[in-house]
Amino acid sequence: MSRFYDAASRTPLATTLARIFIAAVVFNYPWERAQSTLYVGRDGTPIPWWQCFSMSLGDGLLVLLIFWIGWMWFGQPGWFEHPGLREYALMAVTGLVMIIPLEGIMIYGVEWWSYTTQMPLIPGVAVGVTSVAQMLLLPPLIFRVVAMGRRRKTKERAS
Repeated sequence: MSRFYDAASRTPLATTLARIFIAAVVFNYPWERAQSTLYVGRDGTPIPWWQCFSMSLGDGLLVLLIFWIGWMWFGQPGWFEHPGLREYALMAVTGLVMIIPLEGIMIYGVEWWSYTTQMPLIPGVAVGVTSVAQMLLLPPLIFRVVAMGRRRKTKERAS
C-alpha cells in the first residue's frame, strides 16, 4: 500500500501525480503559445493552438519523469516539497538531459517542426534557447505550486 500512498503528506500518489501533470500542462501551455512564433510546422505554416496544447501534454509527461527520477534519487515521493540545492540541481540536470536531445530529434530528426530565423540557438547543440529555458524555469515553479497545495491540504487535515 505504501507504494501508492505518500505517508508524509497522507496523499495518494495518484493524486500527487495528477496535480503535477495538471500544473505542468497549465504552466507549459502559455509558454508553448508564446514561443510558437519561433517555430513553423513541417509545411511551413504557423504552429496552431492545438499543437501547442499537445506539446504541453508532452511537457507534462517530462515533468512527471523529473518527479519520478527525484523520487528514485532521493528515496521519497515528497522530495520536491522543501527543495534545496540538490533538488534544484536534479530538476535542472534532468530537464537539460531530456530537452536537448528531444528538441534535437524533433527539429533535425523527425522534422515535426523547424525554427524560424528569430529563434536564438544554443551554440554547440543548435537547439532553441526558449525550449531549454522552459525546462529549466518551469519545473521548479510547478513543483513549488504543487508543494504549496500539498502543505495546505496537510494543514487542513491537521485542523
